[in-house]
Amino acid sequence: MSSASTNSSRPHAQPEAGGLRARKKQRRYEEISEAAITLFLEKGFEKVSVAEVAEAAEISKPTLFRYFASKEDLVLHRFADHEDEAARVVAARPSGATALDALRQNFLTGLDHRDPVTGLNDHPGVLAFHRLLYGTPSLVARLFGYQDRSEQALAAALSKAHGGTPLEARLAAAQIVAVQRILAEENWRRVAGGESVDDVARDATTAADEAFTQLRQGLPRYA
Repeated sequence: MSSASTNSSRPHAQPEAGGLRARKKQRRYEEISEAAITLFLEKGFEKVSVAEVAEAAEISKPTLFRYFASKEDLVLHRFADHEDEAARVVAARPSGATALDALRQNFLTGLDHRDPVTGLNDHPGVLAFHRLLYGTPSLVARLFGYQDRSEQALAAALSKAHGGTPLEARLAAAQIVAVQRILAEENWRRVAGGESVDDVARDATTAADEAFTQLRQGLPRYA
């Protein structure tokens, strides 16, 4: 996946006791992650120690590791809400809509809203985050795990929606996730290269339509 929003879009829990605890814990995750990302953007990922992050977040190092298993997870936390997004889109699709119809519309809506996940966003903070992410080999490596979990979740949703064998669903999910990632990376590459978002948007919409047309032709079960 190419990007994540500058703020978490995780839905709010209900205001009962358990929900309140969950919200407080989620806010703490976000506060620690944002403190870490701020330091990484200022100094570079490799030049900031976990101890420095803990100090900036005003917690102990052991407490930090209770929230995040690794230094890389401090950055990739921004992707937490998007890991199963494609699966959720398929599960919540309108009556009569196919999985690919729903995924295509969701991506096009993201382009219209300049969602950072689509790569079509020129906010300085988003561009800086992308440079940090793609300029750090250990973070790029960890993205493969994110992609794998995203594919697994989508495969389960596809299988439930349209049937087929588990292998067929997993192969379809891998193609869909790859298409969305490549579209987003191309948008980000052009925006980061200095092209205006509005100029890139026109081509991005056309490219997305063409890509999903190819998916429909190659994955008729899900179209």
